[in-house]
Amino acid sequence: MKHEEITKEVIRIFYKVYNTLGYGFLEKVYERAMMIEFEKSGLTYENQFPIKVYYEGVVVGDYIADFVVGGNVVVEIKASRELSVSDEAQLLNYLRATDKEIGLILNYGRQAKFKRKIFDRARV
Repeated sequence: MKHEEITKEVIRIFYKVYNTLGYGFLEKVYERAMMIEFEKSGLTYENQFPIKVYYEGVVVGDYIADFVVGGNVVVEIKASRELSVSDEAQLLNYLRATDKEIGLILNYGRQAKFKRKIFDRARV
């Protein structure tokens, strides 16, 4: 599996933060806690990673992903009751707009849940 070591470590950190803080906080709280754990684990990351969407060479949109970890994995944090189809679409669009192929949505809802998404550039 592509970037398996990074995704496993991010998921481990996700559960550690969830088990420590529980649910009910804003996304920013979980994001900051994850940064502390990324630093402790030695994972490299970029927080608030800018993403530009191009159409025929012209920028038509600007977005910000919560993290890019290890230079390869886009991570989006949610703190909602359930993940939605639009949450998954958002992550896939981030992958489509970058050179990244692996993404994780981490939901700090009533139950800790994550989804791993793959955007295979070889199939596009």
